[in-house]
Amino acid sequence: MNVNHKSDFRKLCIKKLEFSSRFSKYYKDKIIIRKLENFIKLKEVKNILLYVPLGTEVDVKPLINKLRKYKNKNVYVPYMIGDSFKIVKYRLPLHGKKFGIKEPNNSFFKAAKIDVAIVPIVGVDAIGKRIGFGKGMYDRFFDRIDYQPKLIFTQLTLCKSDKILSDKYDIQADYIITS
Repeated sequence: MNVNHKSDFRKLCIKKLEFSSRFSKYYKDKIIIRKLENFIKLKEVKNILLYVPLGTEVDVKPLINKLRKYKNKNVYVPYMIGDSFKIVKYRLPLHGKKFGIKEPNNSFFKAAKIDVAIVPIVGVDAIGKRIGFGKGMYDRFFDRIDYQPKLIFTQLTLCKSDKILSDKYDIQADYIITS
């Protein structure tokens, strides 16, 4: 996509995602979940950061439910605090928070270091850096931890710019998984 500003690119990608999520979302979700599951098995991942999906994001809830059944897997999700989040173990019930995001109750237990973070994207720029919804929560979270897990970006339909639109603080994918 030939767009010169991050905000314009974000708007185009969101329109594309909204359109694509009306058609074949269920099918695309299944393909992506299978790819993520294979990656987790292949790399023998133990501590995984996932997310509670919004409407245009890959629905990873079936993957969360499957991984929670394994004794050797820990599933974490973001719990928003201030301008970023901390990670908490995924557990029910989920509660609605700002931006329409659902999350489990806060946990006072220190989460283990995550091996892999599966992160939803709105798009990526020419060098594979994340374009999100513009709040910077993931960028701040990864900047504040003292280790670097593998980052996997997920998206129903890849929305990629042919230009560098990211800022130096934007996170970059190790892998991008789409349908």
